[in-house]
Amino acid sequence: MKQIMTKEATSDRDAIPKKWLITGGCGFIGTSLIRYLRKKVPDARIRVMDNLTVGTREDLSTVCEYKEIERHDSKALAADDGWKTAVQLVVADIKDADACISCTQGMEAVVHLAANTGVAPSVENPRADMEANVVGTFNMLEASRQNGVGRFVLASSGAPIGEVEPPIHEELAPHPVSPYGASKLACEGYCSAYYRSFGLETVALRFGNVYGPGSKHKSSVVAKFIKQSFNGETLEIYGDGKQTRDFVYIDDLSRAILLAASRRGIGGEAFQIATNSETTVAEVVELLKAVFEKKGLAFSEVVHSAPRVGDVKRNFSDTSKAKKSLGWTPLVALPDGIEKTVDWFG
Repeated sequence: MKQIMTKEATSDRDAIPKKWLITGGCGFIGTSLIRYLRKKVPDARIRVMDNLTVGTREDLSTVCEYKEIERHDSKALAADDGWKTAVQLVVADIKDADACISCTQGMEAVVHLAANTGVAPSVENPRADMEANVVGTFNMLEASRQNGVGRFVLASSGAPIGEVEPPIHEELAPHPVSPYGASKLACEGYCSAYYRSFGLETVALRFGNVYGPGSKHKSSVVAKFIKQSFNGETLEIYGDGKQTRDFVYIDDLSRAILLAASRRGIGGEAFQIATNSETTVAEVVELLKAVFEKKGLAFSEVVHSAPRVGDVKRNFSDTSKAKKSLGWTPLVALPDGIEKTVDWFG
């Protein structure tokens, strides 16, 4: 296999995949990852599996040309020479086990991004959260095992750990607060089991709060407040605004995913992917306000409401394991990343 080396992936421990399946690839992280891979691994062939409930065909078309393949077209899915463009799209749901088997044919790496995301939706409908996250992840793992996929990268979060004294690290015992945290913990557990029982090289990445250009469908604080302020809507902070999060820029996250899919000797491991820094929601609002004022833009009024059920008060990550084992550190500081994000929305 021809290896395209990036600045971070330069050792003989790396084996960069050529054929990728990205579930949820039409979403914010998926499209950003595709853009990144097309730049860093130009000979990559990428298959996107997405049910289009959040991301759209139009979102995918902003980052690449693609060919849509029917999930029942087994000949096209199995053919090595069936790539008319570097990216294929299969419209299918991860809860469909047969579709998962079809889409993983011939893949060397699976990046499993498709999921029910967020605490609030999981509290409102815990069954839907479980079915999408736990059943969907199981289907993808089993399909990957059956089709001999080499590496499986799971998008997880700090939610499995729950309410603990930060920084969060990989050795902490999990005590999830929300159904979302519980479902992601189950996903991590299945990844560990599939590595240790079947040898499928799984890697769980616990994402911090991801932000950046392309996040128009995101409902988390940075994207939501930018959209609301551009629309002249009031910004609502749940609680006193002193709750903290660890915000990671999308390009830094994409680098981490590429390394997780490529670095040898990390099967069965989990990594915190964040910035090892603690920022309050109120501080994020002040950073946004400063950028808006710098650009001569009106910034919306801020109001406070009751805290949300299932939200943790403090959350930031110790990323030393990712630095040691992946050679990964974040490069984009929060003020710079926020300005880039505001520019994209503007």
